[in-house]
Amino acid sequence: MPSPVDPRGGPNAAWLSSLNPWPERFGLERMKELLAELDCPERAFRSVHVVGTNGKTTTTKRIEALLSGEGVLSGATVSPHVRGWAERISVNGVEADLELALARVRPSAERLQATQFEVITAAAFAEFAAAGVEVAAVEAGLGGRYDATNVIASEVVVLTNVSLEHTQWLGSTRGQIALEKLAVIVPGAKVVLGEGEWETLARAAGAGSISIGDSDEIARTAVELVLGRAIGNEKVAAIVPGRFEWRNERELWDGAHNPAGVAWLVRRLPRNDWTLVCSILGEKDVDSMLETLAPLASTLVATSSSSPRALPAAELAARAEGLFERVVAVDDPAQALARGRELAAPDGYLLVTGSLYLLADLASIEEAVGE
Repeated sequence: MPSPVDPRGGPNAAWLSSLNPWPERFGLERMKELLAELDCPERAFRSVHVVGTNGKTTTTKRIEALLSGEGVLSGATVSPHVRGWAERISVNGVEADLELALARVRPSAERLQATQFEVITAAAFAEFAAAGVEVAAVEAGLGGRYDATNVIASEVVVLTNVSLEHTQWLGSTRGQIALEKLAVIVPGAKVVLGEGEWETLARAAGAGSISIGDSDEIARTAVELVLGRAIGNEKVAAIVPGRFEWRNERELWDGAHNPAGVAWLVRRLPRNDWTLVCSILGEKDVDSMLETLAPLASTLVATSSSSPRALPAAELAARAEGLFERVVAVDDPAQALARGRELAAPDGYLLVTGSLYLLADLASIEEAVGE
């Protein structure tokens, strides 16, 4: 999911943004051919593969940070991004030189007509190989079985959680979706589950061992498994744009974009009176998300985003009527944020949520004007 404008991007980033984000059909053949032309960089490092519905990016970045804290040269590739493509590739927590990373893969990628996600994934693997990364944390994009990241034979696989999402591709039940995500397991891999109910499916998929923990434990467990030893007990913060990101002491941005993500967010928020700025994609369970958010706030500013799948602000506002004391529709995201800040001032709290597309739009605008 590219930002509509990436102020930090160069010509290769512009090229990447121009590519088709979706393949004509899902499969790994082209990705394998691309990597073969690049001398198989995915074989140059060990890896932890992170799959799931929510919390993948935070878990992936936390794994990278924990590894780095243990003196391991680590890398991470995540998706989607909020502020720019460079977020997607890092080494020891530092964003890679995106233009150089893309330049390594562009000639082969153009010849093979690779998709956006295939290109950025190949660029990440090539960057890790060039940097001498020892262990990389790799976040899957969509599902697992046919995801472009499923070309690594990871020693450790992490499944954060499973919710109903992308059902047109992954299946109509949580069990079917879990099977698609657990298809990244290679025989004998160590598997870490954020939800114990998938233990039987993980064993059937070939797991050599299974560990179960909550969202705060799974990253640490994965690192200990890949290193084969216990690690320090110190807490490591992973700062991830758009994921529980406090912009200041009274303004929080979080890209919760499905009912499970919204529920997770609401459980962790202080019970202040919030003003919400919200955009939601039309295919999501909009009513459930709004109902979960409603106890937090008296005011909702409904807006849209650059995604063609986003609900129009007026339609989102209409569906929110009766759940909030005040509902305001503002089409333009920047104007909606300004209105939300105005309504929350001087002592209230502002939450911007519902879609990573919205956060990407706002981050791009604010960076462009130097805020």
